[in-house]
Amino acid sequence: MSAHDFRAVVYPLRLHCGRQVIEQGLKEAVDRAGAKRAFVVCSRSVNRRTDTVRRIEAVLGNRYAGVYDGIEKDSTYVSVRAAKEAATEAGADLLIAVGGGSVMVATRVVAIFMAEPGDPFQIMTQYPEGKPAYSPRLLAPKPPIVNIPTTPTSAMNRSGAGLKNPDLDHRMEYFDPKTRPQAIFLDENALLSAPPELIRSTATTVFASHVAAMSQTEINPLAEAGRNHAFRLAYRAYPRLADELDNPSVRIDFAIAALLQDRAEDDGAPRYRGGAFSGNYAVSTALHVRYPHVGQGESTSVVHATKIRLSEAIDAKAARQVAEALEVWRDGMDARQAALAVADKLESLYSRVGAPTRLRQIDIPRDDLQNIANETVKNFNFNPGLRSAEDQIEDALRLLEAAY
Repeated sequence: MSAHDFRAVVYPLRLHCGRQVIEQGLKEAVDRAGAKRAFVVCSRSVNRRTDTVRRIEAVLGNRYAGVYDGIEKDSTYVSVRAAKEAATEAGADLLIAVGGGSVMVATRVVAIFMAEPGDPFQIMTQYPEGKPAYSPRLLAPKPPIVNIPTTPTSAMNRSGAGLKNPDLDHRMEYFDPKTRPQAIFLDENALLSAPPELIRSTATTVFASHVAAMSQTEINPLAEAGRNHAFRLAYRAYPRLADELDNPSVRIDFAIAALLQDRAEDDGAPRYRGGAFSGNYAVSTALHVRYPHVGQGESTSVVHATKIRLSEAIDAKAARQVAEALEVWRDGMDARQAALAVADKLESLYSRVGAPTRLRQIDIPRDDLQNIANETVKNFNFNPGLRSAEDQIEDALRLLEAAY
């Protein structure tokens, strides 16, 4: 099949972007959903260190049903269950997620737990011994969701979710298209409320994912348009983090880039987490889930350039595309030369904005590398039964040792 044979899915979504859009459009969004009891899900820092929840309460009046502010980093199972109980007790018929990726992910699962009668451990992605992983279909109608991100995150318009549970050897993963948001509010003040170190981390995640996406060589023209502009936005904004962390336009550009990334996948671009230029999603996830002090951005930047340098099979067309996008392509380069130039450019950009490029910079014990590698196996988004556990662990450990 050619790149012009494709399928795209358009999901209903209203996007509100700019100053004071919470005041301008949130009540209308709740009215459109037919909701009477809108319940906010967020972290303690969002509720207690910013005025965003108070703004929501003032706008909604008697339709404001309350807030649960205990969502923890990496969307822990315990905090999500508590949020579900609080939302149910409040009689919530609409959920408003305010925060970063962890809160967006958590709120999707709150909606699932509110609606699905099954045991949470039975309706999550299953990993049967010796067989491919599979995600059960979740058929019950879900309460509508409105997302108000405070950081740029590709989680703002997705339908998959993973919860951290220290009692299991893998995340609790769920997938339900009915948990996509009905509206997203890119409110300038809400985005400015996130601390600089958090913006740096989330922006790094967004930027790295766009670098990987630029290596896709088989992509339809609709998805290509979104992908290319998303990269331009992220590439233009990323170096500015060094001096302009408090510039609202920089934060909005990153948020729109993340949203365009989601739309490119809906427009037929496959989720791209393989290849020489993608880093290693399973390793990065294991790092930030295992170590609470490590953000997703840092867990990405510490392995990205090293993964590129270790890659043995490098597609020449993909290498040229990424090298041209990052302005390091030179006539006469072969695939490996282009890849090495990309790795050098990424390390320079990461260092410029203060993102780490080595594991030792984020205080990871060297004697724990094997345990980290072992945890990469059960990650449905990265390894849906396509590779042997032994091969994946071996590759992960090699990368971790080289990136130390």
